[in-house]
Amino acid sequence: MNPLDNPFAPGAGSPPPELAGRGPLLDEARIALHRIKAGRHERGLLLVGLRGVGKTVLLNRIREHADELGYGAVLIEAREGSSLAELLVPALRQILIQLDRMAQISQKAKRGLQVLKGFFNGLKVKFPDIEIGIDVEPEAGTADSGNLESDLAQLFIALGEAAADRARAIALIIDEMQYLTEEELSALIMAMHQISQRQLPVILVGAGLPQLVALAGRSKSYAERLFQFPEVGALDPSDALRAVQEPVQALGVRFTENALREIVRQTRGYPYFLQEWGYQSWNIAGESPIDIAVVQRATEISIRRLDANFFRVRFDRLTPREKRYLRALADAGDTTQRSGDIAERLGVKVQSIAPVRNSLIKKGMIFSPAHGDTAFTVPLFSEFMKRFMPLDE
Repeated sequence: MNPLDNPFAPGAGSPPPELAGRGPLLDEARIALHRIKAGRHERGLLLVGLRGVGKTVLLNRIREHADELGYGAVLIEAREGSSLAELLVPALRQILIQLDRMAQISQKAKRGLQVLKGFFNGLKVKFPDIEIGIDVEPEAGTADSGNLESDLAQLFIALGEAAADRARAIALIIDEMQYLTEEELSALIMAMHQISQRQLPVILVGAGLPQLVALAGRSKSYAERLFQFPEVGALDPSDALRAVQEPVQALGVRFTENALREIVRQTRGYPYFLQEWGYQSWNIAGESPIDIAVVQRATEISIRRLDANFFRVRFDRLTPREKRYLRALADAGDTTQRSGDIAERLGVKVQSIAPVRNSLIKKGMIFSPAHGDTAFTVPLFSEFMKRFMPLDE
């Protein structure tokens, strides 16, 4: 097959040619956006799932729909080591300037910029690297105390009032939310609580690894009343088959049934891996239909590529102790393990290995589905660990 015509897109956040199995979740998001825009109460959405399940793709689709509805929508990505303030300030500045430049004069939009300037000034001591260009005087005494929790709530209220004054709605879309600190997540949840109480037209849509649910609950006990937490997982077999077959059928090509089943077996239905296997299979195949022999060759290439990139990038960030911990976790495959069992395999006490476990959770490598349980956040990572760290190491 001609590689130039390859329909598959294995990349970080790259939209697949067929977004199979995600219709119900996107419908939930559309309903929420419509209700907020109409001035009705609706909970925000925080998507949770492992790496490679397509959370970023979904956030981009939600942003596109918000744009279609006339929202002021921004998508930002939380990063390890970056503060929420330095991510939010440029995004909120962009929204408020857009509101201020609309047809008629709006004192609410101008006030929003003044409050944002005060918020920026209040946090400048804590985060000296933040830069902002707003040629207004700050509103003294509002959102400028330097206390993130109280200041962010006041800033969001000013933002919501400015949007309401313009008959607009705002969608704040944040990816990789597990990297927010507990203080930042608490401040964000409290700010949205204030928005909800005043029925202002602002919605928060986010995504993160599975630990986001527990982080939000620890930050504020009422988080579950402010947000829905839809789980984004592997596709069921019928949707996984469709995600691979329909893109090639649109180009007059097809996979044999055995080839499709082998792709689903190897990838376990995870969207990123489906794209990788489909991509390699297309490039190898000489003609249609694409058979199981082609998929088996594609499996060898896909695993080498994943080992060199998708898996290796994460592996290289680990300390030797963290690698040994993950190797012990990998002994049981991708299943959830008790922390005590992992410590026993390492020949140490649970308490002594707890700092390593906590570090791996912060790095987004593992999560705790329940108290004392541990699981990988990256699908198929256990097989990678066994290939890269044989038992004799």
